[in-house]
Amino acid sequence: MAGSRRRRRRGRAGLTQQGHGAQLSPLADATTLTTREVTIAERPSKNPYHASGSTSSTLSGPYVCVDLLDSLLHEIIVLINSFRDLVAFIGTCRSWRAAISSFPSVYTFSFPPLHLEPDGPYFRPHSRGIKPLLMSNCRWQLSDPSKENLSLRCSVPQNTPNMMYYLGCSYGYLIFTYEEHCLLVDAYTGAKVKAPKLPCDNNLGYFSGMGVLTAPFSPPNSRLLLFSRVSMFEWQIGTNSWSVHPLDIDHERIHQIVFFKGDILVIDAFMRLHTVQLTPQFSMQQVKITWQSLRTLPLNPWLVACGDMLLMVELSFCSVELDDSSRSFEVFRLDFSVKPAKWVKIEKLENQALFVSFDKRNPAFSCMNPERWGEKSNCIYVARLSEDFDETWTAVELGQSVQNHNTNYSMMYGFAFPPDYSQIGSLWLFPSLVYGAGQ
Repeated sequence: MAGSRRRRRRGRAGLTQQGHGAQLSPLADATTLTTREVTIAERPSKNPYHASGSTSSTLSGPYVCVDLLDSLLHEIIVLINSFRDLVAFIGTCRSWRAAISSFPSVYTFSFPPLHLEPDGPYFRPHSRGIKPLLMSNCRWQLSDPSKENLSLRCSVPQNTPNMMYYLGCSYGYLIFTYEEHCLLVDAYTGAKVKAPKLPCDNNLGYFSGMGVLTAPFSPPNSRLLLFSRVSMFEWQIGTNSWSVHPLDIDHERIHQIVFFKGDILVIDAFMRLHTVQLTPQFSMQQVKITWQSLRTLPLNPWLVACGDMLLMVELSFCSVELDDSSRSFEVFRLDFSVKPAKWVKIEKLENQALFVSFDKRNPAFSCMNPERWGEKSNCIYVARLSEDFDETWTAVELGQSVQNHNTNYSMMYGFAFPPDYSQIGSLWLFPSLVYGAGQ
């Protein structure tokens, strides 16, 4: 298969077993600058909206750089090449931690997101039918592509409802629902957050459902949005109830949600792009786009915010010939300077790399200058591109062919009927610690 590949070995030495929640490993241990503890416990948190779990840091030693200006600290942040180094930076002192929160955007970091791989046997998408996820079996491993030997094993905390549907990952939180229940689990620490009870007959999870946070989890600035085929459910963090807004999308399933230049963009199964406005009141408006510039209409694209560009990534067949089953990634930029907007193909990603997973409920990312952590620009990094058990992620250069043999059939992932919500797929994420470091 084209591109570089990283393989995961189960039972890797150095992992410490600690029951439910995060389990300390080199990924956590190596972040120590002076003395740092990460503790997950079933006890009340200082945050009144956390049902359980907490993260505590114990730091010691003199700090001689606490008075550096944020502008200088931002120049240091730009030089950070791994998540481990970022955590060490955050652990230096309170003022350095606050500098992260004022950093322009997580999308300008020069280190990759972490890779989440479910800890269990791999099944092809849609091979197990519709059924809730057994939370007692919900475990995963986080690994850092820039530091191959560092990993962290996590699981859902105890005292969690045992059957739930997965609705997506956002700002480092895994989002689950079942009937009237809604739960968020921090993928890095294992801490869980219980939302207020949802309205009855919400139609989330069984045939459709997607969830996102609008900002890092912090009341009252963040909102949790859950989309079904007919409604959007909005919870302002810190309140005790949900607001319900009808959706005018012809009962079609939401395909993907992306944040771009402060706007919430939603694409449905008909490839119609909509903007969602929450204030001063809810509204949803379709963005007019012409598709005539495309060779073929996309069947299962990714939308990725990349700086000031909104990109669409498609895994297309290179040829319709029966003896040519190879495919390649194509990338298009949405040109908003014309009305209606149109997609324009780009041949190179320059110094950027894109990170995608086949389940569109999970976030996609861009990363600048991946050479700094040992990889290449102009590549698409796909979480589990093939069904090879040992493979966790693959890098494919833009325009390079990908043999169709043993490759996840992306056009069916997320569009098959009935959809399979029984497990979490392989995905990329930035932990909540990255977004909320200054809080």
